[in-house]
Amino acid sequence: MPINARLPFPRKTLFRLRSILLLVMLAVLALPLGGLYFFRIYENELVQQTELELISQSAALAATFRQLVRNQPQQDDYGYIRFSTSLTQPDPPYTEEQPLSDPFYTPVKPSVDLIAPIAPPRPEARPSTQAVVPLAREIGAQMSQILRDTQQVTLSGIRLLDPNGTVIAGREEVGLSLAHIPEVKQAMQGKYASVIRQRISDEPPPPLYSISRGSQIRVFTAFPIMEAERLQGVLLLSRTPNNIIKHLYANKGVLFIATSSLLVLAVLLILLVSSTISRPIRELLRQTERVRQGEQREVEPIHNPVTKEIAQLSESFAGMSHALAERSDYIRRFATHVSHEFKTPLTAMQGALELLHDHLDTMPAERREKFIQNLLADTQRLKQLVNRLLELARADSLETRRETSTLPALFKALRNRYQERGLQVGLHNVLPNTPLAIAPDALETIVINLFDNSLQHGANRVDVYANISGSQLRLRLHDNGEGVSAANRGKIFTPFFTTKRINGGTGLGLEIVTSILKAYGGSIRLGDATQGAEFILLLVLEKSEGK
Repeated sequence: MPINARLPFPRKTLFRLRSILLLVMLAVLALPLGGLYFFRIYENELVQQTELELISQSAALAATFRQLVRNQPQQDDYGYIRFSTSLTQPDPPYTEEQPLSDPFYTPVKPSVDLIAPIAPPRPEARPSTQAVVPLAREIGAQMSQILRDTQQVTLSGIRLLDPNGTVIAGREEVGLSLAHIPEVKQAMQGKYASVIRQRISDEPPPPLYSISRGSQIRVFTAFPIMEAERLQGVLLLSRTPNNIIKHLYANKGVLFIATSSLLVLAVLLILLVSSTISRPIRELLRQTERVRQGEQREVEPIHNPVTKEIAQLSESFAGMSHALAERSDYIRRFATHVSHEFKTPLTAMQGALELLHDHLDTMPAERREKFIQNLLADTQRLKQLVNRLLELARADSLETRRETSTLPALFKALRNRYQERGLQVGLHNVLPNTPLAIAPDALETIVINLFDNSLQHGANRVDVYANISGSQLRLRLHDNGEGVSAANRGKIFTPFFTTKRINGGTGLGLEIVTSILKAYGGSIRLGDATQGAEFILLLVLEKSEGK
């Protein structure tokens, strides 16, 4: 069975994994229960089939008995009057107008059921207390050979009783009374009776004894012989039902079809589990192995995940793979930029030191001082670069905290500080005092980097606008500095890109801002202002407990 088997599910249809597992478990549970239920139903059908055969035999023997009685002289008053209109239905109250003739068809249907309690073995026959009339004895003698011939073919136990319940024909118990047996009592009232009794057998129990009950029971039927509403006698027949194991073997073709159907159902269950669980997981594993070996850059979402949980898992894998790929590219680019930023001042410092080493005694003091100042400047630049790299590393690995901040408190503290440095902060509308889902020090670092960036580019004023849109706060900072040229608009968020390297710029300020905002679910982009620089920030609002 291929583990990657795929069932023809619609591509956009997603099921719950627990629903698939529940369906499989219910199907696994239903198979044995259904088999057992089928076994019991089939066995019950065999029992009712046995009863139907006994009814047929009883009806034929009863017809023979009645015909023998009709052939006898002085038979009109033979038997006991029983005002019974049906062998199986209850009799209505008797009235003078009630007709004495029954409908032509009076079927007797099987009534035994294995669900009902099994009666104990049939009670032993007792000595008869009533004499058998000569007509009954004569009819019994005539019927004896007929019963033996019938029993030889049908394998049924047959007892012919007179109206008083005394056996008048049969292989055994002739002359004894069975009138005390419940089913015989009911038949002596003109009503058909049947019962399942325990079978007494000297043979060992058959295989699967705990499943099959057919070999340990015997079906008894008591059929009243009625003629013109007179009870002429009772036929007590009994037989053991067919053993279900033997019967199934005899019908092994049907059993083979049923078994094959169950096997097909089991295969469909395996295909279902394979298609909904195994195949998508193996596809994910195959992609991750290709990524590990470098044959594939990212894990792609599964095209047909079938279940919602597998779809979520696939999307999580794809998202994680994409993030790792982006992070890998970022680290590679970052390492290239860092090596370049460090290589430039280090090369200059190496050249200056070599010149000082070779010409220190002959070099004029003014030129020597210039080289030393260059070394100090490059050293300071490296120091500043290292500090900014440390800030960026902290921003990249920032662990968010469940703290909130507000804009009025932040700009109240920064407004006076930057006014002293020559940067006016203009608030054009009342800043919302809504709590923001960002720590105060993180928000302060973001604004400070943007204000410092404005100062480096010759701005002396920054206008601040803020408004709430849905679950976010839109913060717009617009300065009156040099602005961003069209050629540099796509580069300003690139690490180490700066146009103020001579003035100490490192090109890491916006990268630090982006990393902090990303950690708190925010974002930053360059605005469309033609004069000065405009930055638009989106900050997440703190969710209230009721939402």
